[in-house]
Parts: sequence; structure tokens; C-alpha cells
Amino acid sequence: MQVQAMHIANGIVDGPVSAMFAVFAALALAFCVWRARADLDDRLAPMAGLVAAFIFAVQMLNFQVLPGVSGHLLGGALAVVLVGPWVGALCVSTVLIVQCLLFADGGLTALGLNITNMALIGTAAGYLLVAALMRLLPKTPAGVGATAFVASVIGVVLASQGFVFEYWLGGTTHLSLATVSGTMAGVHVLIGIGEGLIAATTVATVARVRPDLVYALRRFRPAAPAPKPVPVKEPAA
Repeated sequence: MQVQAMHIANGIVDGPVSAMFAVFAALALAFCVWRARADLDDRLAPMAGLVAAFIFAVQMLNFQVLPGVSGHLLGGALAVVLVGPWVGALCVSTVLIVQCLLFADGGLTALGLNITNMALIGTAAGYLLVAALMRLLPKTPAGVGATAFVASVIGVVLASQGFVFEYWLGGTTHLSLATVSGTMAGVHVLIGIGEGLIAATTVATVARVRPDLVYALRRFRPAAPAPKPVPVKEPAA
């Protein structure tokens, strides 16, 4: 059996739990739209379109992870580094919706589950890691590339554990939770390494050519030193 890791098909999680996460995903995306309005400008809007198109294209390319298991880029950490968490979540969600409706990649009833895992958990985890690492690593192409790699690996694994939680709530098969969690974590470590290499190469290249287009470099750049007060001379008596 060929399994495409992470995308959840119809029937893996029962109807009530799938519906609950569909509502959660819709509310979370509405919040992201509200927050993204403050970030979108003439520079970020076209960059968001490019990021969504890039994630869509790369997700169509599967790479072999284990016998019978293929993986692909999820895109959460990559999107966070380039366009920030709110716009990044919307980019990944747009890709997932198009893939589901046009290519049947992931079940329609599981769309809320897939958005929660890949667009919301993956992006949130990626942003927290990027925020921490960018305060420790140099603000250079190599530094932001290393940040993207680490955030991708850990973010992908955490996103896979979102499915484990959903399976615990409403799984329709009889696998043990430990088996599901261990299998998902092991497979997605390998997927995360592949994603990390792609994300690191991409963001480092953009940072070398146009560092002003990299959200992480703008958001976490060092604060400018406060200007020193100019001494005022007392007028001569």
C-alpha cells in the first residue's frame, strides 16, 4: 500500500471529530485573515503569492521516505520565515484547499484536520522556533537558512503529532496510540529533514539576493541604538 504521509483521507477520523476540527480551522483562519491585514503591504502581498505557488509546486513532488511511504514539503516553516505566521498559515491553507478540491489530495471531510495539522500547528511551531533561533543565530543568509532547517524538522514532527491527537479523539481503526505516535514521529523526522534542506536552501538564496523580502530578517533584526542626547551649552553670562 502506498501512503502519502501527513495528508489524512476520508474515514480515518470519524465524522464528529472531523466536523469539530473543520469549525476550529475555519475560526483560526478567520483570525489569521484579521491579523494578516496588518502585515500585508505592497511588498508582502506579491511575496505571499509566490510562497503559496512555490509550496504548491514542491508539494506535488513526492520523495521516498520508507518502503511504501512517500513524503513532501509541508511548507509551514518556510512560509513563516518568508512571510510571517499569519500570512504563512493562509498560504499553506490555500494550497491544501486547492489540492483537496482539484486533485483529491486529502479527504474533503478531513480538510479541517489537514489544515489544523499542516497550516496551523506546523506554522505555529515553526514561528515559535524561528523567533527563538533568530535571537541566537546571526542575521545572515546562513543563519536564517539554519533557522529554517531546524524549524522545519521540529515543526513537521509536531504537526504529525496533531494527527495522533485527532486519532486519539476519533480514530476509526484499531491501532494502538503508541504505535500511531511512534510511526508518525519516525516517518516525519525523515520528511522533516528533506523539507529542512529544501527550506534552508530556498530562504538562504532569497536572503542573499533580497534580504528585505525575508520576514524573519525584518521582524527579528536588532533594534537600532537610541541616539545619544546632544549636550546643550549654557549661554555665556
